[in-house]
Amino acid sequence: MTAPLRPTSLRNLNLLLRSAPRFVQNQFRAHSTSSVNPEEVSHFNALASTWWDPHGSSRLLHLMNPLRHDFIRGCHASQPKPASTSNLRYLDIGCGGGIFAESAARLPSTGSVTAIDPSPEVLAVAKAHAKRDPGLHEKLTYLNTSIEGLPLPKSVEEQYDVLSLFEVIEHITHPAEFLDRCAPFVKPGGWIVMSTIARTWTSWLTTKVVAEDIARIVPRGTHDWEKYINEEELRGYFLKERGWNSPRVMGVVYIPGFGWKEVAGSEKVGNYFFGIRKDEVEV
Repeated sequence: MTAPLRPTSLRNLNLLLRSAPRFVQNQFRAHSTSSVNPEEVSHFNALASTWWDPHGSSRLLHLMNPLRHDFIRGCHASQPKPASTSNLRYLDIGCGGGIFAESAARLPSTGSVTAIDPSPEVLAVAKAHAKRDPGLHEKLTYLNTSIEGLPLPKSVEEQYDVLSLFEVIEHITHPAEFLDRCAPFVKPGGWIVMSTIARTWTSWLTTKVVAEDIARIVPRGTHDWEKYINEEELRGYFLKERGWNSPRVMGVVYIPGFGWKEVAGSEKVGNYFFGIRKDEVEV
C-alpha cells in the first residue's frame, strides 16, 4: 500500500499548483544569520550511525561520489591554460561522514583536505572511519565548525584550490550570504564545485514524493523543495560582478540498478553539478 503524502509534500504541491508558472524564489536576498540550520543538523545527526553503510540512508551519496571526482577533473581540464593539478588543497564544507573527503585525500594529486561540519555527532563518525586508514592521517583534517567559524585566509597559501559543497546548498536557508562567506577561501584560479537540485515540478515529484514518500530511498525530511536552487540562479549570482568565470554544469539522473549517470540537459529538471572558477587576479 502506498504511503500517504506528508504535510510538507502537500504544502509544496499546493505552492506549485498556485504559482509554478511564475514562481521564482528570491533565495539570494541578503540576511544576517548563520548558515547553520538547527533542524537540518538534527536531521543529519539522526542518520550519523548509518553514514558509511553503502546500502543505508546515504546510499545515493556513495553512488554519486565517483561523479564528484569526474566533475572536478572536468573543471580542471577546461581551464583556459594548463594549471598544476598536483598537491591540491581541498576545503570540503558540510562534509558529513566524510564520503567525499576521504576519497579526495586518497588521490595522489591531493596535498591536503580540510573537511568541516557543524554536527559533532556526524563528524565523530567521520573521524572514527578515517582512523581505519593510517594513510589518511597526514592529509585529512576534520574540524567541527561552520564556515562562519573558520578563520579567513591571510594569504594565497592559506586559500584552497577546490572548495566543495556537495549536497549542501539546498540545506542552506540563505545561500547568497553563505556563498559570500565561502568565496575568500578559494585561491585565484581555484574552483567552487557543488552538487544540488533544480527547483522544478520534476524535482518535487522525484525527490519529495517518490524518493521520500513512496520508495523511501532517502529518509523523509531530507530535502525542502523550497530551498532548491536552479542553475541559472547560481550562474547569475556568481556572474553579477567580476571575480568569477568559466561556469560549468553537468546534469545527472539516478537510474535504479545503474546508479548516477550524466544526462545532458537534466540540470534543468533535477540533480546537477555546478562549478565556477575564481579569476586569476582578484579584483
